[in-house]
Formats: sequence, C-alpha cells, structure tokens
Amino acid sequence: MRKAWKYVSILVVVMSLAVSAGCAGQSGAVKLGLLFPMTGPVPTYGQSSKEAAELAIQEWNDKGGVLGKPVEWVLADGGCDGATATDAANKLIDQDGVKFIVGEVCSSASIPVSEITNPKQILQISPTSTNPQVTIDKPYVFRACFLDPFQGDVGASFAMDDLGASTAAVMYDKGNDYVLGLAGYFKDAFEARGGQVLVYEAYTESDTDFSAILSKVADANPDVLYLPDYYNKVNLIGKQAQEKGITATMLGADGWDSADLDVTAVDGGYFSNHYAPSDPRPIVQDFLSRYQEAYGKEPDALAVLAYDATSVLLSAIDEAGTTDTAKVRDTLAGIQFEGVAGNITFNDQGDPVKTAAIIHVTGGEKQFVKFVAP
Repeated sequence: MRKAWKYVSILVVVMSLAVSAGCAGQSGAVKLGLLFPMTGPVPTYGQSSKEAAELAIQEWNDKGGVLGKPVEWVLADGGCDGATATDAANKLIDQDGVKFIVGEVCSSASIPVSEITNPKQILQISPTSTNPQVTIDKPYVFRACFLDPFQGDVGASFAMDDLGASTAAVMYDKGNDYVLGLAGYFKDAFEARGGQVLVYEAYTESDTDFSAILSKVADANPDVLYLPDYYNKVNLIGKQAQEKGITATMLGADGWDSADLDVTAVDGGYFSNHYAPSDPRPIVQDFLSRYQEAYGKEPDALAVLAYDATSVLLSAIDEAGTTDTAKVRDTLAGIQFEGVAGNITFNDQGDPVKTAAIIHVTGGEKQFVKFVAP
C-alpha cells in the first residue's frame, strides 16, 4: 500500500511539473532575431544596428516588456552576403524558433532572406535595405527606410537644381543589388531632367584599383561624380579620384553614412541619408542623448533605422495582442508610428513613405543641408 501511494505521489509530482512547464512556455519571452552584418565589408553597420536594436528592446523591457512578457533576442551575423545571411536566417528560424526577424541591413542579403521568411510566414523587417525587390509581393516583409528609386531621384534633382550640374559620371559595383539599383535610378532621373551621363562604368567588389575608370572620368570632366556604394569602397575611390585631379563634386547615398567614412577623401561631397542629427524633434534629440549615454558616440543612420524597425515591430506585436505573425503583419500594415527617422505608415508593399536628408561633407564634418520630400 505504501508503494502504491509512493507511485501516486510521484505521478502527481510529474504531472505538476508538466503543467508548470506548459505554463512557463505560454508565459515565455517574446523572441526576436537580429540579423546584422557583424563581419564582412561593412561591420560598422552591423555594430550600429545591434546597439540600437538592443537599446530599443531594453527600453521595452524596462517598461514591462511586450504582451506583459520580456523581450529576448538572438543575434546572427548576415555578413552583408546572400549565402551567409540565408544560412543565418535558417538557423534563427529552424533552431532558435524565431518568428520575427529584424534585418538584414544590406539589400543583397535581405533579398534572398526574404525568399525564405515570406513563404514560412516569418515576419521580417529590414531597417535599411533600400532595393525595391526586398518587399515586392512579399506580405510578411517590411522595411523602415525609403527606397532606392526615390533616393536616386533625390540625388539627381539635388545635383541639377541645387548644384547646377548638367553632366555626370556614375561608377557602380555591378554585383551589388543596392549599388547597381541606385546607379540606374540616378542615371534615369538625371537624364530625364535633361542632364548627360558622360561616364557609366562598372567595377567588381574585389577591385581596389579604379585608375582605368577614373581616367575616363577625368577626361570627360563631368560636373558631378555619383558613387552610390558603401563607405569602404567610397573611401578608396574618393582618394584615387583626388590623386587623378578630378574636380567633380562627389555625390552618394546612405551607404556613405559611417563613422569610418574618409571625410578627407570625399571632402566637398554630398550624400542622401535617412535622418539628420540636427533635426530638432524631441524624439530625435531624446534618442541621440540615450544612444550617446549608452555607447559614447553619435548614432549613424543605420542605428536610427534599426531602432525604428525594432520599435515599430514590437509596437505591432503589443498592439496585435499576440505573437501570431499573420495578425501582427496585419497590425503592422496599418500602423501609424512616429520614428526617429520620421513618421512610419506602410504602403501595400510594406514600404514606408518618408523624406530624405541631404548631408554635406565639408571641413572634416557632415553638415545637414535640407530635407527632400517624395
């Protein structure tokens, strides 16, 4: 009889533990995957994005979390590379059990990742991938940044209307979706306004000597030289352009925005960006202060957009009242959200309609010039 009661007692304990485990699972944390390029060609982008996303998550946790639960995150390295990013995304989904991904940063990585997340109904929001292909016909994929067609048009209109340019040269990485897209959009917009693109030349990611292309630019003597690449390549090309005696005003896009941009190599140049630190809105200045306190430096646009992307996603989850990705997607699609980089409302492709800031690199500093609306 004692043995029987012993077995019953053990059974009760086991059942109690099972029920407790089930409750713990139901009340567990809301988990995000952070997919950023911590290695590869643009690691500063990954670091900025990671810091800002973690800051947003910490702020939510400090006020009680999401759905009354703490927010946890798993960091994965996308490397700004399609193969690396897809491997990392698959791990986040299949091994870590993530249903929400913030990332990747680079369009060339976000596009192949979106081909994985959308069919699996994993909700993905890229902070900074500006190529249109990231979100087209993918209802579970969003972004927090403006698109390259708009950014290319902004560069062309500023070159002609503000700088008085009538001729341009364009250099681009033919293997990079972001760079290739921007180059084409700028060229089309510049020519549509009556300008002439005298040089339109490609290079590859591995190239470090640009003398042959720059000789063509020097001979053509254009008013502006459009370099829509990331800061690491822009640093090389800008320095070599100066050595060639090229006097064209250099123009670029948000890929220039990094603490590692060689401001001497691109002195006098301009680039389009997602925000300006001088924006007086309280949400901007409050974020700058919190980020500076946490990390001891001014945030770049990558940080701002990662903060916005993480914040708007968590807001949508909280507002939806569930982690069901279909319901969160519907909530996110209809959300109205004030972000550091501007107000966010999404169109039917998951893209926000936003303004662009023009930044002037001069005297070793980056100075805000103006905002340009769509």
